[in-house]
Amino acid sequence: MSIEPQPQPSSESNEFAPTLRFKLYTIIFGTSTPAGKRFDLVLIYLIVFSVLALMLDSIRWVSDLYGPYIFAFEWLFTILFTAEYLVRVYCSPKRWAYVFSFYGLVDLISILPSYVSLFVPGANFLLAIRLLRVLRIFRILKLVRYLSEANVLIRAVMMSRRKISIFAMSVLVLSVIFGSLMYIVEGPENGFSSIPKSIYWTIVTITTVGYGDITPHTVLGQIIAATAMLTGYSILAVPTGIFTAELAQEMQRDRRIRNCINCSRSGHEADSKFCRFCGAGMEEKSTPESKD
Repeated sequence: MSIEPQPQPSSESNEFAPTLRFKLYTIIFGTSTPAGKRFDLVLIYLIVFSVLALMLDSIRWVSDLYGPYIFAFEWLFTILFTAEYLVRVYCSPKRWAYVFSFYGLVDLISILPSYVSLFVPGANFLLAIRLLRVLRIFRILKLVRYLSEANVLIRAVMMSRRKISIFAMSVLVLSVIFGSLMYIVEGPENGFSSIPKSIYWTIVTITTVGYGDITPHTVLGQIIAATAMLTGYSILAVPTGIFTAELAQEMQRDRRIRNCINCSRSGHEADSKFCRFCGAGMEEKSTPESKD
């Protein structure tokens, strides 16, 4: 089956022809083809099951009963993720850029523990490095961004970040004020040994967590604590309201923006003729030859 010319993934790869390497690049790094979507789906399942195996192995009775099976599955996942990492390096147009990128380092670090365990004995040390396998879950966060629904949430978070940051600074200022007051009123004899520790108590109180490790004993201190609790109830809904308002605006805006029927990604104007991501026409799907 012939493959129509597609946009080059990098300006540095002028001879990046539609060869096997380019096909692998389209499948692994792209999500606009059926094969790429299937690959991402399989990768998500592998990540979830590998992290689940690590979690089950941390349970003593599960490890005692099914340890050999979990060990075998861990090595199976390690081999699969190693093959995936090597293929990513092979087909990437900028290999060193991928190797030293955040997700490239995550992919590498997540497969190292199994190989290190072959040469470095020591249960405590191996337990620590095996926990690095949980970093594979970051790969799901990278894949989620290709979903149009996730794009709406991401844009809402980005649009509300400044308002939420200002709100967080205001809460921090209130925490310093309440903490300083409690330090003056209660003092070290009642557990408020320093202003930072009093601020810690204020944050625990405002967020309604209430560990109970530090409690006010004087009447004035209890009045200040009650004021902090009421303040906490009144301010907890503020960031939720900010995000909800931005999310509603983004949802309305998303309804007015056309989605590509080929790659399902949004971000196009109403009069767009071609997709800004995959180049397909907005009126009809591309041919099967350009997707495989």
